[in-house]
Amino acid sequence: MHAKILALVFVLATVPAILGSGAVLAPNAMAAETFHKLSGLQIRAKVAGMEITDDVHWRDVYERSETLTSYSMGRVLIGKWWVQKDQLCLDLKEEPTAGCYEVWMSGNNVELRPEGSDLPLEGVLQRSTNRE
Repeated sequence: MHAKILALVFVLATVPAILGSGAVLAPNAMAAETFHKLSGLQIRAKVAGMEITDDVHWRDVYERSETLTSYSMGRVLIGKWWVQKDQLCLDLKEEPTAGCYEVWMSGNNVELRPEGSDLPLEGVLQRSTNRE
């Protein structure tokens, strides 16, 4: 999951450089998606048996048994996931992204938003690809 944090840092470092370079963005380019917050029942219904991925560096597989398997930069970690108080909770022991998150969706795009932070983990919800 370290790759997720590194990807987020890269984006945060790159956006000001792009905007400062005179790049032209459409007025609604960043506001094109409307995300809505999921309830606990919606989180379980959407996530169980699926995976969330950035399609490059990492993917987290949410098995119906509440087993969480995280594939990140050649590493595989096994933990658990559950829903508590309308949040998706993750436990992967030594990972800094362990904890509970609000789940926000727009289509298949997902944002896992930790309490007290404006920096969500972003990914795409899709059927598990069963690849390592």
